[in-house]
Amino acid sequence: MTRQKLYGSRTAVVMLIGAAVLCRADTAPADPASTHDYPTSARVEYVEECMLKNGTELAYLYKCSCVIDRIAKELTYDDFVEWSTFSRNFSMAGENAGIFRDSDEAKDKVKRYRALESQGYGSCGLQVKK
Repeated sequence: MTRQKLYGSRTAVVMLIGAAVLCRADTAPADPASTHDYPTSARVEYVEECMLKNGTELAYLYKCSCVIDRIAKELTYDDFVEWSTFSRNFSMAGENAGIFRDSDEAKDKVKRYRALESQGYGSCGLQVKK
Protein backbone atom coordinates (compact mmCIF):
# COMPACT_ATOMS: atom_id res chain seq x y z
CA MET A 1 0.00 0.00 0.00
CA THR A 2 1.43 3.38 -0.93
CA ARG A 3 2.07 5.99 1.72
CA GLN A 4 -0.51 8.31 0.15
CA LYS A 5 -3.12 5.55 0.08
CA LEU A 6 -2.37 4.59 3.70
CA TYR A 7 -2.48 8.22 4.81
CA GLY A 8 -5.78 8.78 3.00
CA SER A 9 -7.18 5.61 4.54
CA ARG A 10 -6.00 6.65 7.99
CA THR A 11 -7.56 10.09 7.60
CA ALA A 12 -10.87 8.49 6.66
CA VAL A 13 -10.67 6.20 9.69
CA VAL A 14 -9.99 9.11 12.04
CA MET A 15 -12.91 11.06 10.56
CA LEU A 16 -15.22 8.06 10.99
CA ILE A 17 -14.11 7.56 14.57
CA GLY A 18 -14.62 11.24 15.32
CA ALA A 19 -18.11 11.14 13.83
CA ALA A 20 -18.97 8.05 15.86
CA VAL A 21 -17.71 9.65 19.05
CA LEU A 22 -19.78 12.77 18.39
CA CYS A 23 -22.86 10.66 17.71
CA ARG A 24 -22.33 8.70 20.91
CA ALA A 25 -21.90 11.89 22.94
CA ASP A 26 -25.65 12.44 22.85
CA THR A 27 -26.49 8.97 24.10
CA ALA A 28 -25.48 8.05 27.63
CA PRO A 29 -24.60 4.44 28.45
CA ALA A 30 -27.39 2.42 30.00
CA ASP A 31 -25.60 2.34 33.34
CA PRO A 32 -22.91 5.04 33.55
CA ALA A 33 -21.76 3.79 36.95
CA SER A 34 -20.68 0.50 35.38
CA THR A 35 -18.26 2.12 32.89
CA HIS A 36 -15.03 3.89 33.78
CA ASP A 37 -14.47 7.28 32.22
CA TYR A 38 -11.73 7.25 29.58
CA PRO A 39 -10.64 10.34 27.66
CA THR A 40 -12.13 10.41 24.17
CA SER A 41 -8.62 10.58 22.69
CA ALA A 42 -7.68 7.30 24.40
CA ARG A 43 -10.78 5.58 23.01
CA VAL A 44 -10.07 6.96 19.53
CA GLU A 45 -6.44 5.83 19.66
CA TYR A 46 -7.49 2.32 20.73
CA VAL A 47 -10.11 2.07 17.98
CA GLU A 48 -7.68 3.37 15.36
CA GLU A 49 -5.00 0.83 16.35
CA CYS A 50 -7.59 -1.95 16.45
CA MET A 51 -8.86 -1.03 12.97
CA LEU A 52 -5.34 -0.93 11.56
CA LYS A 53 -4.83 -4.48 12.87
CA ASN A 54 -8.18 -5.85 11.75
CA GLY A 55 -9.60 -3.84 8.86
CA THR A 56 -10.67 -0.35 7.95
CA GLU A 57 -14.22 -1.16 6.90
CA LEU A 58 -16.97 0.64 8.80
CA ALA A 59 -18.00 -2.55 10.58
CA TYR A 60 -14.63 -2.62 12.34
CA LEU A 61 -15.23 0.87 13.72
CA TYR A 62 -18.17 -0.52 15.67
CA LYS A 63 -16.44 -3.78 16.61
CA CYS A 64 -13.32 -2.02 17.88
CA SER A 65 -15.43 0.55 19.75
CA CYS A 66 -17.23 -2.36 21.37
CA VAL A 67 -13.91 -3.81 22.57
CA ILE A 68 -12.73 -0.60 24.23
CA ASP A 69 -16.17 -0.20 25.83
CA ARG A 70 -15.85 -3.70 27.29
CA ILE A 71 -12.36 -2.96 28.58
CA ALA A 72 -13.62 0.30 30.14
CA LYS A 73 -16.25 -1.65 32.07
CA GLU A 74 -13.52 -3.70 33.73
CA LEU A 75 -10.50 -1.40 34.13
CA THR A 76 -10.02 2.10 35.43
CA TYR A 77 -8.32 4.38 32.94
CA ASP A 78 -5.08 4.32 34.94
CA ASP A 79 -5.06 0.51 34.96
CA PHE A 80 -5.84 0.45 31.23
CA VAL A 81 -2.87 2.71 30.48
CA GLU A 82 -0.54 0.67 32.68
CA TRP A 83 -1.68 -2.78 31.55
CA SER A 84 -1.82 -1.90 27.85
CA THR A 85 1.65 -0.32 28.06
CA PHE A 86 3.07 -3.50 29.56
CA SER A 87 1.29 -5.59 26.92
CA ARG A 88 2.43 -3.40 24.03
CA ASN A 89 6.07 -3.44 25.17
CA PHE A 90 6.28 -7.00 26.50
CA SER A 91 8.21 -8.32 23.50
CA MET A 92 10.56 -5.33 23.24
CA ALA A 93 14.20 -6.38 23.14
CA GLY A 94 17.01 -4.98 25.22
CA GLU A 95 18.02 -4.57 28.81
CA ASN A 96 16.09 -1.34 29.35
CA ALA A 97 12.86 -3.02 28.25
CA GLY A 98 13.20 -5.64 30.99
CA ILE A 99 10.79 -3.66 33.17
CA PHE A 100 8.01 -4.60 30.73
CA ARG A 101 8.70 -8.34 30.68
CA ASP A 102 10.90 -9.64 33.49
CA SER A 103 8.98 -9.12 36.73
CA ASP A 104 6.12 -11.31 37.87
CA GLU A 105 3.99 -8.16 38.12
CA ALA A 106 4.64 -7.32 34.46
CA LYS A 107 3.84 -10.86 33.34
CA ASP A 108 0.62 -10.84 35.35
CA LYS A 109 -0.53 -7.49 33.93
CA VAL A 110 0.21 -8.61 30.37
CA LYS A 111 -1.60 -11.89 30.88
CA ARG A 112 -4.66 -10.25 32.43
CA TYR A 113 -4.83 -7.45 29.83
CA ARG A 114 -4.53 -9.84 26.90
CA ALA A 115 -7.20 -12.11 28.39
CA LEU A 116 -9.54 -9.16 28.88
CA GLU A 117 -8.87 -7.91 25.35
CA SER A 118 -9.40 -11.40 23.92
CA GLN A 119 -12.75 -11.64 25.71
CA GLY A 120 -13.70 -8.26 24.23
CA TYR A 121 -12.64 -9.38 20.76
CA GLY A 122 -14.74 -12.53 21.08
CA SER A 123 -17.77 -10.67 22.41
CA CYS A 124 -17.55 -8.00 19.72
CA GLY A 125 -17.11 -10.25 16.70
CA LEU A 126 -13.38 -9.89 16.09
CA GLN A 127 -10.83 -12.66 15.63
CA VAL A 128 -8.08 -12.75 18.25
CA LYS A 129 -4.72 -12.10 16.57
CA LYS A 130 -1.91 -14.42 17.65
